[in-house]
Amino acid sequence: MDFSIIGQRIRELRKSLKLSQEELAEGICTQAQISKIEKGDVYPYANTLYLISQKLGVDVNYFFEIGSTPRIDYVNEVFRQLRLARRSLQFEEMERIIKVEEKNPLFTQNNKHLQMILWNKGLCEHAVYKNPEGGIKILWEAIELTHTNNKVWTERENEILIAIGSIYSEEGRIEEATDIFLTALENLEQLVFISDNTILPRLYYNLAKVYGKIENYDESNYYCQKGIKHCLSKDNLYPLGELHYQVCFNYEKQNKFEEALSYLNKAVIIFELIDDKNYVTILEEGKKFLLEKIEHQEKTGHIL
Repeated sequence: MDFSIIGQRIRELRKSLKLSQEELAEGICTQAQISKIEKGDVYPYANTLYLISQKLGVDVNYFFEIGSTPRIDYVNEVFRQLRLARRSLQFEEMERIIKVEEKNPLFTQNNKHLQMILWNKGLCEHAVYKNPEGGIKILWEAIELTHTNNKVWTERENEILIAIGSIYSEEGRIEEATDIFLTALENLEQLVFISDNTILPRLYYNLAKVYGKIENYDESNYYCQKGIKHCLSKDNLYPLGELHYQVCFNYEKQNKFEEALSYLNKAVIIFELIDDKNYVTILEEGKKFLLEKIEHQEKTGHIL
């Protein structure tokens, strides 16, 4: 742990907020202690560091991260770019980032950072090179970098497990996908705290999709509703639109066109809010299709 880096960052954050050492120290410690911390002469007690972090407006874990990885801001920015590319299915952009960073010591010398690179590399192996087995192999390698106890799966390990299930699902290996997703759900339910509020609804969405593929629409809707409730309880829009669209799909397949239209309209609103123009265009076409079905059913009493 590099204590001097932590002190430097405290000083930078303090100055960016235009706080004096006295103002930062107030209610926490003495000005002299702040001076020593910033110079790297002493390392603050955990409770002192926590109070400093609160006054500076950052999570206390931020200081632990920069102490172990001096360029953590750069690492986090790479992770942010990968996450955005992954969510928007921009696999070529993911691949570009991976090629730049996969030999960077910031990632290769830290198993957790390398895990993130391998996670995204496995997805690209499947999506870009159409090599599902190769992608799954890389994803298992990513999990094994940190997985030491089969009774406890970390949040990220479960995310990678879900990615493996998604590949199985896309390849039509529904039984294997379902087993993976249910295992991930069991693992996540054992965690006391989950920091990423999107993991569970994404998992519910994946389960809903596989059950929809085997025409078990009741089970699919069950997981959709669990996902929708979770998103709403956490004020989270991702993947709220996808969940509503899956319910629409399920109702449409059951010829319940009015119910399908209701959920499709909600999905459109959500995708408009997040400015996803591609999805909105697709849904608007689906809306026309459902309106035609409803109109024909009202006129003839039969399904078109």
